[in-house]
Amino acid sequence: MGGLLSGLKILDFTYLLPGPFATMVLADLGADVIRVESPSRIDMVRILPPLLDEEGMVSALHAYLNRNKKSIALDLKNRDSISVIERLIGDGYNIIVEQFRPGVMERLGLSYDSLARIDPSIIYCSITGYGQEGPFRDRAGHDINYLSLSGIMGYSGRKDTGPCLMGIQVADLGSGSYNTIVSILAAVISRLNTGKGQYIDVAMADGLFPYNAVQASSELAGGASSGYETEVLNGGSLYGFYETADGRYISFGGLEQQFFNEFCKALGVEDLVDGGIMQFGNLGKARERISGIIRSKPLAFWIERFENFDACVEPVLTLGEALESEYAKAKGLVVDVPGPDGRPVKQLAHPVRFSDFKPRYTKAGGRVGEDTDAVLRALGYTEEQVKNLEKKGVFG
Repeated sequence: MGGLLSGLKILDFTYLLPGPFATMVLADLGADVIRVESPSRIDMVRILPPLLDEEGMVSALHAYLNRNKKSIALDLKNRDSISVIERLIGDGYNIIVEQFRPGVMERLGLSYDSLARIDPSIIYCSITGYGQEGPFRDRAGHDINYLSLSGIMGYSGRKDTGPCLMGIQVADLGSGSYNTIVSILAAVISRLNTGKGQYIDVAMADGLFPYNAVQASSELAGGASSGYETEVLNGGSLYGFYETADGRYISFGGLEQQFFNEFCKALGVEDLVDGGIMQFGNLGKARERISGIIRSKPLAFWIERFENFDACVEPVLTLGEALESEYAKAKGLVVDVPGPDGRPVKQLAHPVRFSDFKPRYTKAGGRVGEDTDAVLRALGYTEEQVKNLEKKGVFG
């Protein structure tokens, strides 16, 4: 069968991480995505090492985030560029994703209202840190700021050290990218039913508030305030990480009593079973005792030991180990994708399996504007018209 999202045609005006990741997922599922890039303002993602094509400024991250997409170079400050965008919309590219600060697309003549006059069924999604409205709409921010303002970092850390930096971009990907994907697909279904498009305002900070599902539900109902090491999952129980003799770590996630029982049996501390994972009144001593036992043997010992116990224990792997692991290989979580020079580059695969669809990885992201000519010709531009636009500086 064709792509699950065949027929969806997307113009991608995004940069950095949230928008490009969202449109990459949609492209993996079969959407036709054209990335509109500035010929002069280089996306920082393009130059983060390692570079696969130094001259063309194609980094490994750019090649991943922009796979299965076409790239056209347009100077959006040049008014003649607007005619190209309007022609693309007329050709069915009526899903817009942009990531500029509020007001930028309007100044360029590419606001939702102006483009909806061309096609009332247009779906237009804006991704920002704090949204199009509210007191922070014009404020700059990054992942750490959104996590802080959403309350998440107010109980994610340790009492003696405070909040802990995350190694991944929770706000960018978990909030920005995936709320963009879900919202666009919801709007597409609505358009199928009504024929109408709509404007979507994705704020990364807003999207993090639901991540407080467990804690906020309690506090909003009058429960105790959340803090560092006060909850089952944030250090207020035996759930957590334990260092091994060789400086590695194992993770223990056995919340349910049957898993905790197995954990205690494996460690030879069956007397702790009745206290459960919370160990009320005895948590500090129990954690110190368990930590000492686990710290007495290397990681390899504990991996082998827990193979025979259903205790929700797994080793903390380095990223390199995870990518090369038996699990990742069995699930096909790393794939080969044709790179800028045609040779395969290894990338993370689309992680979801479908019974009647397999993602196709046609090409990695490449040079700025490498598909400009092909896209314009497909729109019906003649060679003379393309040259005329080039003379006007539309392509930079």
